Amino acid sequence: MSINVTEPISPKLPQWPEPNLSNVTVGNGSLTVDEVVNVARKSSQVYLTNRDEISQRVKASCDYIMDAVESGKPIYGVTTGFGGMANTVISTEDATALQNNLVFYHKAGAGKRLPIADVRAAMILRINSHLYGASGVRLELVERMTTFLNEGVTPHVYEFGSIGASGDLTPLAYITGSLIGLDKSFTVDFQGEEMSCIQALEKLGLPPLHLRPKEGLAMMNGTSVMTGIAALCLRDAQVLLALAMGVHSLMVQGLGGTNQSFHPFIHALKPHSGQIWAASQMIELLTDSCLSRNELDGKHDYRGAAPIQDRYSLRCLPQYLGPIVDGLADIVQQIEVEINSVTDNPLIDVENEACYHGGNFLGQYVGVGMDRLRYLLGLLSKHLDVQIALLVAPEFNNGLSPSLVGNTSRKVNMGLKALQITGNSIMPLLTFYGNSIADRFPTHAEQFNQNINSQGFASANLARRSIEIFQQYMAVALMFAVQAVDLRTHQVAGHYDARECLSPLSLPLYEAVRAVVGQPPNVDKSYIWNDNEQSLDIHIALIAADIAQEGKIVQAVNQILSSLK
Repeated sequence: MSINVTEPISPKLPQWPEPNLSNVTVGNGSLTVDEVVNVARKSSQVYLTNRDEISQRVKASCDYIMDAVESGKPIYGVTTGFGGMANTVISTEDATALQNNLVFYHKAGAGKRLPIADVRAAMILRINSHLYGASGVRLELVERMTTFLNEGVTPHVYEFGSIGASGDLTPLAYITGSLIGLDKSFTVDFQGEEMSCIQALEKLGLPPLHLRPKEGLAMMNGTSVMTGIAALCLRDAQVLLALAMGVHSLMVQGLGGTNQSFHPFIHALKPHSGQIWAASQMIELLTDSCLSRNELDGKHDYRGAAPIQDRYSLRCLPQYLGPIVDGLADIVQQIEVEINSVTDNPLIDVENEACYHGGNFLGQYVGVGMDRLRYLLGLLSKHLDVQIALLVAPEFNNGLSPSLVGNTSRKVNMGLKALQITGNSIMPLLTFYGNSIADRFPTHAEQFNQNINSQGFASANLARRSIEIFQQYMAVALMFAVQAVDLRTHQVAGHYDARECLSPLSLPLYEAVRAVVGQPPNVDKSYIWNDNEQSLDIHIALIAADIAQEGKIVQAVNQILSSLK
């Protein structure tokens, strides 16, 4: 059942806007990963869908809870204690104190603060979940989260504290405490300035709120934080996959490889969707290149003593990347279901005036999905690492210099030897991060109530770290690719400006890397010419930062990125 929401909510919010790319409307049950990213990272304004039946449903769920409290109806976490203490009866008089106390005793996070974008992503997902009208939360709380997002107010949340069993209780406690102004010890980032939540509410002209029955549990019981992190990681993984395709196209050209391995005839006979996609992308990326061999007509250039066909990392590229492409698409689909779900407990069926106890807060889809994502990223890095190994070895690189030395007339010149070692130091970390955590370390938490757990929050945090590491590794891979095509261009055309020889679709990526490191193409010198003319660490940092910010380099592969969605 798809439910949606509401009317304009406070004088601080503009009236309903015309739809445009800078606005995200919540409550239609159709939020996407891209929309979450736009709110979390690009400060898109958030609006609640203007449908009366949604606000009515939200109000009806609140009325149901208040009636249940007045009548003494047994409802978990409303007229009972929490978790293993659910046999404790809570009186009508204590029902509100129970909710506010819940936020306080879950103020037990540890470690570093989460990135602001992660918390913003969590908040829009909490809004979306509550607008189904199954949680018993006042519309005022939902509106307040919208105000926080639109005004750039982000609660401080910590990286440790959730086992992903009863959702993200402790992380969401920090959001809830800040939202209602529970205590000055809850702090926020207000447009870059740190302050207490009390000060933030004063600046916003909003009074502190006292939670009503079920509202604390509804706010804190759910998968919103882990799912928000997962959504951002998926966007970054899509970027890295698109970049990997672009890098591979440069490396194939640098190695003088063939496009025949990507022929549609081959892949129609093994028609996995990801494999077909990867093969067709490579054909397009290599079209009209002067550096790679065009053998789509079925003819072969024997290349003298070189093998008639490319080595596996080139020839089997679609078969290797196909499961990664398909796997990523599968995870996106699952996370978008989670994004558009109600994940607290118990849930209220207002139409039938019933309340059901269940476990939608268990983050198993997130935990397993982020475990799988990290594993796929490890596979992606392993492939690039093999390509780099081919490029630096004169036995296998079809005539390029050892370690891709630029100025071979200078004997004191080692080329990209140390850069490969740096890459080798990163790649094993990425494959190590591919190990699962969802299947490990049962906690049997709080009196054996949470006796299974998803570790979804931990898995999502590990995925973010894996993404950060991969961005560094991708910078290394891009540097190898640019150097290789420069050297191959010299073999083919007698100069080092690869723009003349690269395929049209791979050219923007080459130019973007050159622009980011501040080295325009040069007919007389390859990208790395003499060892002492640049600091490779600075180049790595510049490229990785540009990737993380979706700058010039990501824009250069936007066509590939668009085809992933």
